[in-house]
Amino acid sequence: MAIELRVPSLGESINTATVGAWLKREGDLVAADEPLVEVESDKATVAVPAPSAGVLRKILKLAGATVAIGEVLGQIEQATAQQAAPAVAREPLRPPADDTNGHVPATSPALRPVPTPSPSQAEPQAHAPPAPPSARRLMAEHGLSTGEVQGSGRGGQIRREDVARALEPQPAQPVPPSPAAPAPVAREIGPRERVVAMSPLRRTVARRLVEAQQTAAILTTFNEIDMSRVLALRETYQPAFHEKYGVKLGFMSFFVKASIEALRTFPVVNAEVRGEEIVYKDHYDIGVAVGGGKGLVVPVVRDADLLSFAEVEVRIGELAKKARDNRITLDDLEGGTFTISNGGVYGSLLSTPILNPPQSAILGLHKTEKRAVVLEGDVVAVRPMMYLALSYDHRVIDGREAVSFLVRVKECIEQPERMLLEV
Repeated sequence: MAIELRVPSLGESINTATVGAWLKREGDLVAADEPLVEVESDKATVAVPAPSAGVLRKILKLAGATVAIGEVLGQIEQATAQQAAPAVAREPLRPPADDTNGHVPATSPALRPVPTPSPSQAEPQAHAPPAPPSARRLMAEHGLSTGEVQGSGRGGQIRREDVARALEPQPAQPVPPSPAAPAPVAREIGPRERVVAMSPLRRTVARRLVEAQQTAAILTTFNEIDMSRVLALRETYQPAFHEKYGVKLGFMSFFVKASIEALRTFPVVNAEVRGEEIVYKDHYDIGVAVGGGKGLVVPVVRDADLLSFAEVEVRIGELAKKARDNRITLDDLEGGTFTISNGGVYGSLLSTPILNPPQSAILGLHKTEKRAVVLEGDVVAVRPMMYLALSYDHRVIDGREAVSFLVRVKECIEQPERMLLEV
């Protein structure tokens, strides 16, 4: 019985998607709920699971194809392991090195259908050149017939190296230009350049960032923080924290908690402009920008004010792993009220983050670097310092509130005990 694998619903207003990498080949055994293919919308990349255990018999939409919601991607035949195709050693599926979006082009050998040879097909035909079992197995694996391989052995016998030679990419034959052909007007792409289509997710990120610049009155204010106490706390309690909770105590949980304290004090920073109204949010769903397999995404730690330091770290770790594995869903990305972006992990010393619409503010963290600072009594000391940047929508947030917000964050980080005591 054939079961259809269809494009799932990817959220409201999303009608089309792009097929990403297939994680299985035709003829492969699949387990129920096992990820089979990635489908990418303009908001997230989703791995489509197998609706049932069986054999992937047919791939109908190759990587790069544009598909509608509900369209059939492939067919699964319910079968037992004994009924399935015999296992053949295969190379793991890898996208081509020159495809920065993780898509496998339709011409890629990774997605060439791998038919399941019957006993009669597996044996050489009477009129076909003879081939040893190793060569026949390699041809079956890559979907080649004996007519597509030129044998170099005695009597035209096809050897394994002949099959490998046939699988090598062949140089394109030059085609003489037609005398009547018009002069080319398209731009030339030199041998040191590549043109790769933007993924739906990258297109959406680009569109939203441009919209943010065009629709909001974005301004950025800065401050710096002495990270000495946070670093000391982490060094003192890191072993016990990791042993108890299974995650490391990072910087982000401190900044999430500090931001929530500042948002409570200045609720307009947690608001958004909706038409001619200001919508105040009495909940704290904090977006944390992380680098994923398909680019920067901002998953949301929901109700972060109700979570402990350990629960915040665990949740951020889970979301970051999903982003790296391209398993982020639309639900993970929607509904944030405030965003934190940490450019410091990449070495950024100072930057001006762009708003994540419809939010009205975003906090940018940067590299912690030892600098000479002047303390009370004109004492000069070397301290681990970090620059903070708060970009905000001046339509709703005044400079006084933005500066005061950063000061409150600074107070919480430089005296982290106050967050634990809630004073």
